[in-house]
Amino acid sequence: MEKGTSVTRLDHGSPERFVGLRRALGVSTFGMNQIVLRPGERGRIHAHARQEEVFVVLRGTLTIEIEGEARDLEADDVIRIAPELRRRILNRGPGDCSVIALGGATAHDGRDGLAYADWDDSDPRPPQEVPLPDDLPASELRSA
Repeated sequence: MEKGTSVTRLDHGSPERFVGLRRALGVSTFGMNQIVLRPGERGRIHAHARQEEVFVVLRGTLTIEIEGEARDLEADDVIRIAPELRRRILNRGPGDCSVIALGGATAHDGRDGLAYADWDDSDPRPPQEVPLPDDLPASELRSA
């Protein structure tokens, strides 16, 4: 696992169908791609041996076929698909469809978070033991 942070930007107008986010960010523990489908474009029918997949629809309408049954997902919809299920994504239009695809095959290490009450705090605790901070004062909010 790489140290530090990395940043990339989504490209909803990409001429490429697959925009590799995992490599751009240096992610090594799960798969992550942006998929941009123009009207009429569709992917292969596929399944996975071990990897479950999650699709997050960012823009447009994604039609996803699971074992031959079609379902439409709108922007902000999220779907998880078990590895063994065959699936295919497609865009029936009218506009472009932009999706984030996430995939992973090992158990999630769920409770490894460490929380700090303050930046000067050197004693981490489990997040549920550290109260949420007060909201920002109005003077620190950006204006529209």
